[in-house]
Amino acid sequence: MTELHVLRVFCGPAGDGGNPLGVVLDGSAFSGRDERQALARELGFSETVFVDDAGRGAVDIYTPTARLAFAGHPLVGTAWLLRHLGAPVDVLRPPAGDVAVRYDEELTWVRGRAEWATGRTPHQYASVAEVDALPAPPPGEGWLYAWAWADEAAGRVRTRGFPRRGDNIVEDEATGAAALQLTHTLGRALDVRQGRGSQILTRPRDGGAIDVGGRVVLSDVRRLS
Repeated sequence: MTELHVLRVFCGPAGDGGNPLGVVLDGSAFSGRDERQALARELGFSETVFVDDAGRGAVDIYTPTARLAFAGHPLVGTAWLLRHLGAPVDVLRPPAGDVAVRYDEELTWVRGRAEWATGRTPHQYASVAEVDALPAPPPGEGWLYAWAWADEAAGRVRTRGFPRRGDNIVEDEATGAAALQLTHTLGRALDVRQGRGSQILTRPRDGGAIDVGGRVVLSDVRRLS
């Protein structure tokens, strides 16, 4: 039997919110892409991670319908889990490239690049109320990242994420890659409040890199046959 760790990633300050994530630490139990895609579809999380080599940080990420080269909340969650289990890492290696990891008390950070986070279209609305009033999903096609300033001087934004890709994820509770892309567009650190109660923190770095960080909570450990 293989264990599945279920986490909530990018929780709010009080531990609420957070985007569910499944992590299969023994990736060899599901060695083929078809097997991994089938499990991700069955679990129904916005992403599921397969850890192929914990020591090297080699990971593989799937939505219910696609394999991803990079994604924020799976990498933050996996980095946190490895530390929680006594094996912290300095780097994770998804297909996009080497992702630096750092731990800062209750926050776990990963470092990515805007070119790894394409395909999520940020659209600014005039007010937080307009973002909150959007139906789930809004009309249209393609990944929509709706946002508005909650406090521009403080860098705080209100966001909602709508994959609109035809699977069972109608609204994404917390989306690190989209927050990274928005940070790149605005060129400043952000305090992102997404979904029902999630918080994502971002920090631009030299050379075009962007740190994405947040809190993680372990929800459950399941057995997979």
